[in-house]
Amino acid sequence: QVQLVESGGGLVQAGGSLRLSCTASGQTFSSYVMGWFRQAPGKEREFVAAISWSSGATYYSDSVKGRFTISRDNAKNTVYLQMNSLKPEDTAVYTCAAGGSLSRRPSMYRYWGQGTQVTVSS
Repeated sequence: QVQLVESGGGLVQAGGSLRLSCTASGQTFSSYVMGWFRQAPGKEREFVAAISWSSGATYYSDSVKGRFTISRDNAKNTVYLQMNSLKPEDTAVYTCAAGGSLSRRPSMYRYWGQGTQVTVSS
């Protein structure tokens, strides 16, 4: 059974940093792409970043480029999202997902975690 478990969310002041983790289990993920998405209340799910587990290639949304960094630790089956210079508009539930291609489309991701709340106060 595939499981994706996020951690690291919380409350931070604007300008601060957080690091989210997503640990995968249940099968080999070496051929997958891991993505981070977020959803704020009343808004649609939004792509944040993605990384190819095998090549390390990354893809970012314009809204986070230069502030967020996605990385992975193959030995730990864990993907990270380092978030710096956080803004109140970054407040959302952040969810990791596993899929087959480096895409911003949620429909391209097969497995999803439960999400972790990130709140940025002004």
